Amino acid sequence: MKIGFLGGSFDPVHFGHLVAAQDALERGGLDRVIFVPAAQAPLKPAVVQAAAEHRLAMLRTALDGDGRFGIADHELRRGGVSYTIDTVRHLRAEFPGDELSWIIGADQVPGLHRWREIGSLVELIEFILLARPGHEDGERADIPGLRMRRCEGHRLEISSTEIRERIRRGLPLDYFMPHKTVEYVRENRLYL
Repeated sequence: MKIGFLGGSFDPVHFGHLVAAQDALERGGLDRVIFVPAAQAPLKPAVVQAAAEHRLAMLRTALDGDGRFGIADHELRRGGVSYTIDTVRHLRAEFPGDELSWIIGADQVPGLHRWREIGSLVELIEFILLARPGHEDGERADIPGLRMRRCEGHRLEISSTEIRERIRRGLPLDYFMPHKTVEYVRENRLYL
C-alpha cells in the first residue's frame, strides 16, 4: 500500500489541508493519506493555540466518514517538540511493508536542510511536493539522496492564522472549514 503522511499543527484544520491531502492522494498515486498532528513543530516559533485534544477532535470531524484518510496521533500522545525523523521511524515500524511518503508544501523546501537528521530522513522516506501559493514550484533542496516527487494540485490561499483571526473578529467560517468542524469550534469556544 502507498501511504502519504501530512504533518502539521492543524490549528485549526481547514479546506486547504483537506484539498492538499486529496491532491496528494489522487495525483500522487497514493492509496491513503494519514494526517499527523504535531504536539509542537520545531521550526514554527508560535506555540499551538488549541489543546491537543481539540485539534485531534477537529481533525476527526473534518475527516469523518472518509476512509481514504486517517489520523496518527502518536506525536500528540508523546507531547513535546515533534521531529519528523522520530515520527517516520515510528511509522516505518507501524507500516513495515508499505511504501511511505511525507507530503510537504513548496514553502517547506528551502528549510528542509534544517530538519533534524535530514540525511537519515531522506533514506527512510520519499517526499511528495505540493505547490503552495506564493512559492516557486521549482525550488529544490540540495540534500544528497533526497527523493522528491512533484504533485500538481489546487492552490487554496487559506491559513489557520487567517481562520483564527476570523474567529476573533466574529466573521463567518463557512467555506473555510467543514461544517462539522465549524460547529466544533463554536461549541468549544476555541480561538476567542
